[in-house]
Amino acid sequence: MGQEKNIILIGFMGSGKTTVGLKLSYRLRIPVEDTDKLIERRENKSIRELFAQEGEEAFRQKETELLREIGSRNYRRILSVGGGTPLRPENRELLKRCGTVVYLRIRPETAYERLKGDTNRPLLQCDDPLQRIRTLLAEREEAYAACADVILDVDGLPTEEILTQITNRLEQRERQKDAGRKLLVINGPNLNFLGIREKSVYGTQDYAYLLDLIEKKGRETKSRITVFQSNHEGAIIDRIQEAYFDKTEGIVINPGAYTHYSYAIRDALASVPVPKVEIHISDITKREEFRRVSVTAPVCDRQIYGQGLDGYLQAIDFLLELLGKR
Repeated sequence: MGQEKNIILIGFMGSGKTTVGLKLSYRLRIPVEDTDKLIERRENKSIRELFAQEGEEAFRQKETELLREIGSRNYRRILSVGGGTPLRPENRELLKRCGTVVYLRIRPETAYERLKGDTNRPLLQCDDPLQRIRTLLAEREEAYAACADVILDVDGLPTEEILTQITNRLEQRERQKDAGRKLLVINGPNLNFLGIREKSVYGTQDYAYLLDLIEKKGRETKSRITVFQSNHEGAIIDRIQEAYFDKTEGIVINPGAYTHYSYAIRDALASVPVPKVEIHISDITKREEFRRVSVTAPVCDRQIYGQGLDGYLQAIDFLLELLGKR
């Protein structure tokens, strides 16, 4: 999920992720990032040095931490990830959450021809690199396929043809999604701190749990649900206005503390003529005096308070039922 989905390139070393990522970036005019290079810059060490000094498990943990960070961003990227990244089940879930995952699949012989003589690949520093590649590919195939939205066999394909196939498949997926309702969930300030802030009020589940909950609801209802979170009033207003143009059909909003005084958010909501539900995890009518006032409620079709995270699911059901009747 995300305001626009990232494009994630996965595959074995030598599959062309870096080259494809760069050229796809030029074609789609989307910035590209490489997780291995990001980690190298942060640690000021090469991947080979990290493996040698800290071990593979420590490196995989750095990958997980980076993916979690990328998943919380609100801007779109093409992301090329290391060949071993999808091996962790946690990483596979994070990759899916980060965006649309494209698996560039190659045969062992192709990988060997591209990588032979490369001394910067720690896993291939052995007596029989080809056999090592065959073993690793066999071990990883299931993990790669499990988190892939698109699988492309790239052996022998020119880079331009790979780019064309990727863009065509992505467009096809978007067309297929058009059959479902397009909903937007907006979370305001401090919602990203779920599981950290005031657990007695907001519960112990973190923001990633909420994202998983909404993503599952989207799959169950065959709805296209985008989730946006910001701690900044202007960014929330911009996203509400964007919904006017991007064919959003319904909005669920938890404005956080802005509920009680942001007439600017109230006016933005009033400007978008789609059904809207205001949601709060706690029951604001039974809390401090200042929290009992909602300036956004009058421009929403329904308010759901005090139902915990389940309130989001109730709000989605309400919108879908309302849209179905219309």
